[in-house]
Amino acid sequence: MNKKISNLFQPSLRLYFVIMILFAAASYFFDERLAMAEAVIVALLGIITLIGARKRQKKLQSFIESVTYNAESATNNTLLNFPLPMAVFRLGDSGIVWGNQYFWEICGHSKPTLEGNLAELVPSFSGKWLMEGKNQMPDLLEIAGRKYRVHGNMVHAGNKAESHDFLGITYWVDVTDYDNIRLEYQDSRPAEMIIIVDNYDELIKPLSDRQRIELRGRLDAVIEKWCEGRGGILRRFDRDRYMFIFEKRYLEEIIRGKFSLVDEIHSVTSQSGLHATVSIGIGMDGSSFEENYSYASLAAEMALSRGGDQAVIKNKFNFEFFGGRAAEVETRTKVKSRVMANSLARLIEDASHVLVMGHRFADLDTVGAAAGICCISRKLGKDCHIVLGDGPNASGALLEQLRAMPEYANAFRTPQEAILQADRDTLLVVVDTHRPEQVEDRPLLESCNRLAVIDHHRRAATYIRNATMTLYEPYASSACELVTEIMEELLEPQDVLQGEADAVLSGIVLDTKSFTLRTGERTFDAAAFLRRSGADTTRVKMLLQNGMEETLQRYEIMRTARLYQGVAVAATPETQSRIVAAQAADELLNIHGVTASVVLYPTAAGGVDVSARSIGDVNVQVLLEALGGGGNKSAAGAQMPDISLRDAVNKLFAAIDNYVATE
Repeated sequence: MNKKISNLFQPSLRLYFVIMILFAAASYFFDERLAMAEAVIVALLGIITLIGARKRQKKLQSFIESVTYNAESATNNTLLNFPLPMAVFRLGDSGIVWGNQYFWEICGHSKPTLEGNLAELVPSFSGKWLMEGKNQMPDLLEIAGRKYRVHGNMVHAGNKAESHDFLGITYWVDVTDYDNIRLEYQDSRPAEMIIIVDNYDELIKPLSDRQRIELRGRLDAVIEKWCEGRGGILRRFDRDRYMFIFEKRYLEEIIRGKFSLVDEIHSVTSQSGLHATVSIGIGMDGSSFEENYSYASLAAEMALSRGGDQAVIKNKFNFEFFGGRAAEVETRTKVKSRVMANSLARLIEDASHVLVMGHRFADLDTVGAAAGICCISRKLGKDCHIVLGDGPNASGALLEQLRAMPEYANAFRTPQEAILQADRDTLLVVVDTHRPEQVEDRPLLESCNRLAVIDHHRRAATYIRNATMTLYEPYASSACELVTEIMEELLEPQDVLQGEADAVLSGIVLDTKSFTLRTGERTFDAAAFLRRSGADTTRVKMLLQNGMEETLQRYEIMRTARLYQGVAVAATPETQSRIVAAQAADELLNIHGVTASVVLYPTAAGGVDVSARSIGDVNVQVLLEALGGGGNKSAAGAQMPDISLRDAVNKLFAAIDNYVATE
């Protein structure tokens, strides 16, 4: 009631009429004629007001109808004449509900088609991105040579939440010119290639000056011919090194050609019949020429450390490897060993004490190399300890023999003890591995500031990067061979204990399969030094003996072997010892016609471990790199977490197929 009274007294025509009626009623008590006249006037004014209000209402209604019509007409005209192609389609069956003229024109139709289907008109189109709540298609669509970026949104056009009740509204933006500029920019980015003649010194060594000039000219001719037609700049900046700067557009062609220069350079031979080999390092995607050159240098170094005769591409994120299937060429000079021996001696002399660590599940090569480092440290007057975990390993007999020696009674440390012992001046020597994920204890590796790495495996994409001294020699038979060469430079035979000589020799015998694989003249030189130091082959043979149970397990694994593409593959469903699996892979090579073998077995953690061996042309390191592993040409391994044995075997078969196809 209060609200009605309040509304009544708001300023309006109604209030004025009420006041006028009240005045007319009050006049009735004074003069009836005056009251009647006032009543007539009030009635006339009311009629005039009602007529005026109706006219104004009709005009307003007419105006609203006009505005509504114009808005609808403008909306329709906007959709029909929208400068971008537009299409509305059903998400359920891709049926086109409506499309403007521009859309039908890009689809090759001059007029709209009533029964049009978007999936048929543009087969590469998919509306999945709309259902995922995105308003832009992830990829560009190409129609009749033009590229389109598709934007859109999804609307509900029905009463039920079913797929046929949803419509997709799409807007097609022609980005052909922009994308062509983008592609041209990417293709024109510079890439830098470093070409290194691996064995230049060996090629020119027996030649006269005139013959050396001729040989260099032949090398130049082959390399220049290979670089022709790629619009780049080729310059030789050292006697055995070339720089080739080219645009990235030619890289795909080079990769498809499998870096044919690696094979073509073999046509250049010396008088002794030694053919030339090259290592190629490519740096790309850097922010400057300087950064690309840094990447190219790293890639070239990686190619050399993996044995040469191959190509490596380095970008901001990773390495890519091409080739590298040929056997490593052994270096004939010991200059590098002498330099590395002096460097290691200085590091040991400057250290407070020395720690030696190898890979997990240490084998004879790891423990033997560690014993050699202990011998060198003792000669230089520094304490040295071998870091070894409590887990299983493949060198139980050798460890028992070393622990029985007075000099090694206190030589072993657990990773936890080593971390507590380490200080800022501690030197950590990593042997028989260069991959941080494979060391005995990674926290110890990361806590030491001074590092030395000695390894014979071909370098993988992941490696210890902050080492003060690094000795990678993929041609070497074992880490023990490399350590022996360092011992030859720093020690006399009488400085080596008999047990240490046995330990180091056992590592060489293990990795060379009793001097039958990966054996060069320097391998025998190292063995001769150890023999002069007191090593005994009979005692070494006893260190390699196996128990009866392990022998039976090895032959059970061999029973599961089958040949696939010339590779003996044994997949056992039972968890096995790493040692037994590796021995089974070795034994499979004794079968006539088998030049490569792979053993797979499940682990307790739910993954699959792989052990591979080769005595022929198959490079098992390249083969297992596809499975995330590594090693060298004749021996490699891989760990595949969170995978079933069946899937692991299928991945191995795919890797073998790819290896055979790219030969």
